[in-house]
Amino acid sequence: MTQLLLNNCSILDVETGAVTKGAILVEGDTIVAVGADVAASGAAPDCESVDMGGAHVMPGLISCHTHLTIVFPFSHSRTNEDPALTAFRAYSRARDALHAGVTTIRTVGEINRADIALRNSIKAGWVVGPRIYSAGYGVSTTGGHGHSFTAEADGADDFLRKCRLDLLAGADHVKIFLTGGIAHQGESLAQAEMIDAEINAAVAAARRAGTYVAAHAGGAGAIAHGVSLGVTCFEHAYEIDREASRAVKEADGFVVPTLCVTRSPAWMRDHCFEHWTIDKATSAADIHRDAIRIAFEEGVTIVNGTDIPPGDLDDGVPVVVRELENMLDVGMTPLQALQTATINASRLLHAPELGRIRVGAKADLIAMAGNPAQDLTALHDLDMVMIGGRIARGSAAQASPDFALRRAAPHCLRYVS
Repeated sequence: MTQLLLNNCSILDVETGAVTKGAILVEGDTIVAVGADVAASGAAPDCESVDMGGAHVMPGLISCHTHLTIVFPFSHSRTNEDPALTAFRAYSRARDALHAGVTTIRTVGEINRADIALRNSIKAGWVVGPRIYSAGYGVSTTGGHGHSFTAEADGADDFLRKCRLDLLAGADHVKIFLTGGIAHQGESLAQAEMIDAEINAAVAAARRAGTYVAAHAGGAGAIAHGVSLGVTCFEHAYEIDREASRAVKEADGFVVPTLCVTRSPAWMRDHCFEHWTIDKATSAADIHRDAIRIAFEEGVTIVNGTDIPPGDLDDGVPVVVRELENMLDVGMTPLQALQTATINASRLLHAPELGRIRVGAKADLIAMAGNPAQDLTALHDLDMVMIGGRIARGSAAQASPDFALRRAAPHCLRYVS
């Protein structure tokens, strides 16, 4: 199997913040050696080598709340959209995310289950993109917060069936909507949208499949109640309080805050959101920030997610990086913010092979001149993105727009762009 050696690296340990000089040896899609003497002892004679020029190398970013297919503004969504259009839009956003350094995405509800089709296409080698952990449609109540892009159900039996259909189609987790949100007029963050029997059905379907439930949840009461019924991952958590945070912590659960949802008015204007929508979102910014600060102080595991496509630009900076910078406002250090998009996210995904640079980990890497554990703005300008041992962005990559189509011969192709 072909080897690739990344020489002259400043290797960032995202668990401790330590930086060590050395090399990273990749074989296929896996890291097989890391350290100062790798070049001398571990590399094969015909190993390809790339001089990283002392750049800081860290694991690729993991974004755990995105919708690759939603149309902006939401009012333009069509539930009967041609699946081919949905798939192309999903692929475009996935490529943008990869270019921004996102090597793994978790989706949380997609039109036509395009995330599953795209994930399978990437795995088959037909296109190049980030790893995808899929939710399929996701399931909301009829006319509920997920209306227009999810499957809709009413009652325990209907929820059980719709969740099972997503899992049967290949979903990696179950997505539901416990409360209203900020996207629609007439809904509130604390407004309950599901009855206990429906939540229990979703949890039962997930557990039977060996996975978990991710729940859109705005209010603290709904979050605490969701924990009591077996939900372990909460999206947004706009108004989480200390009691609910302690419940999530005790259950070894997760919160994916998506702070950028309430802090990106320029992006919303660029995507033609109505004025009332922008005002409703930004008016919740301080409440949202303070709530997540409480969750962080209470020791809840916080995970990076954007809701906005992570490769989109907000004032010239990828949204996934903006979300990392938002974490500083809830009291995190730059290193702790990086952990939300690496080791914390890998725990949520039950994927210890992601989010670290170590032997046996996937060779999903990004490189930049500065040290992002000291200054997150280093992520504004990446020198390299590697996905599964293949360079997808960087000076070593071949400038070719059809790189995705040439992925079919991985033993022959090392550099892609």
